[in-house]
Amino acid sequence: MYGNSPIGDESTAEELTPQQRQNLREGLSRVASRTRELLPGEFVVGSEIVPSTSGPRATVAVQPPVGRVVSADYSPEGDVDISPEERDDIATGLAASAALQVKDAMSDDDEPTAK
Repeated sequence: MYGNSPIGDESTAEELTPQQRQNLREGLSRVASRTRELLPGEFVVGSEIVPSTSGPRATVAVQPPVGRVVSADYSPEGDVDISPEERDDIATGLAASAALQVKDAMSDDDEPTAK
């Protein structure tokens, strides 16, 4: 089937109020900003809020200069505000994962300097 196609009726998903959506968007922006602070400029960081069958899903993703994209999903339950501790935890984890992707991608191409 198609990997990005929703299955089922999404109308049963919990909708966000405009204020909740704004709060979530601001929280995601802060996570993305903190992630950018932790990484060199060659890493591209973005975020989005998308509907899913279980409610809104917030995603922050990092594209390293080499290697695979890494992302973190946040599914708010009740209170949509992302606490400062959660924001820092998500940003730190993303930055570490993105750096590891670069390391793994670079190690595949490296030839030993001595035998």
